[in-house]
Amino acid sequence: MNEKSPGIVHKFLRLFSVIHPGEALTVFLLSINVFFIIGVYYVLKPIRKGLILTDYGAAEESYLYAVVAILLIFVVKVFSYASSKIPRHVLISSVTLFFISNLALFFILNSAGLPISILGPIFWIWLSIFSVFIIAQFWAFANDIYTEEAGKRLFPIIMFGQNVGAYVGVTSLSKLLKPKGPFSVFQMMLMAGIFLTISIVLTLIIHKKEIKRIETKKTDQIAEKTKKKEVEPLKKGGGFRLIFKSRYLVLIAFMILALNYVNTTGEFMKSDIWTRAADNAAETGKIETTPEARTQFIAKTEADFMRLVNLLTMLIQLFLVSRIFKWFGVRVAMFFLPFMALGGYFFISMGTTFALVKWTKTAENSTDYSLMNTVKQALFLVTSREAKYKAKAAIDTFFVRAGDLLHALTVFVGTTYLAFRLENFARINVVVAVIWIILCVLIAKQHKKISSKNAPTAQQGPTV
Repeated sequence: MNEKSPGIVHKFLRLFSVIHPGEALTVFLLSINVFFIIGVYYVLKPIRKGLILTDYGAAEESYLYAVVAILLIFVVKVFSYASSKIPRHVLISSVTLFFISNLALFFILNSAGLPISILGPIFWIWLSIFSVFIIAQFWAFANDIYTEEAGKRLFPIIMFGQNVGAYVGVTSLSKLLKPKGPFSVFQMMLMAGIFLTISIVLTLIIHKKEIKRIETKKTDQIAEKTKKKEVEPLKKGGGFRLIFKSRYLVLIAFMILALNYVNTTGEFMKSDIWTRAADNAAETGKIETTPEARTQFIAKTEADFMRLVNLLTMLIQLFLVSRIFKWFGVRVAMFFLPFMALGGYFFISMGTTFALVKWTKTAENSTDYSLMNTVKQALFLVTSREAKYKAKAAIDTFFVRAGDLLHALTVFVGTTYLAFRLENFARINVVVAVIWIILCVLIAKQHKKISSKNAPTAQQGPTV
């Protein structure tokens, strides 16, 4: 494709956002890359739900977040150390290859006869780490490529690729998973590994393309300096240290914690409903009483729900996100989801019904996966290169799971000592949503301050 003159990709993408000459191919490749990454996750996510709820309940599922949060402290430290030693493209490829090898190992362990009661919790913990880390490193890569101005224009397009991947992933699982489809849950894991391999190839292509642009678009002296900056490892320093040195990053970290607490508590409510539905189906003879049948039923129920969520997510991303960014900006867009969550859980707190929980989670998740996801990535456009990789990895992993950990503690106390009903958990979500809104106000002030400071260089376009 010749990027010097508008091609088909350029003409198509500019229907949804402003595309400058030379940007279309990279945006397209990044969109395809995240399509495969998130598609893999959405193939595996319903499987995780089915495996864990086969032998355990919604409360036990929540407790696993504590294990994940503790493990992520060490994972983030290892990632920060590795990112200071090896170039970004090698780092991303190595991490992805590690996850691919894990998927093959799960298939082997199942073939060797390891029961679901053991494999389920292990896979649940693994996917919880995989989901936050693989996506965090992709968006760190995208943040590294674009300036704030370019990212605001182009991230909604890249995020649309992510949303399409989510829809295709969960739809494929629903059609291919046994008993109606040809594959078991563990065979689907092997297929996921193949698509992650494609993601590695795309990452290397994008990296080489951007390095080539440095060499051809700039003077020799500037090109060599910029090329060295983009290829060399990051400066020393851990992700947690970077966060607590910056008020802006601290506020983002705790906003993500609050966001994930609210979302995970909602997921707990949904899991409880799904479990009751499976019990009822077994009691009424709609499904067999075997663990395998229970796993398939829950996985398919979750897949159907996620297909609806991802369809709405794509529509929001395609028709609303870029316009919201253009009309209101990142700072205002940040408030849409917390106010939506506040209203939804307020109504649930007045009286829980299956339909109310389902549609509240549908609206919450579709907005989170489209608009809020784009906002979260865009907030890092004004930060340093080290913050984009190390601090972002720490926030998108540890602080995400710290919100899950706080949720798990709430569930333990609420179900063990306080006899909480779902309405009680919804009332707590209302309080946390108010705190979330306050954090958004503080972040908006810091973002405005940093953006004003960076204003002289904001219009330069892509950094590579």
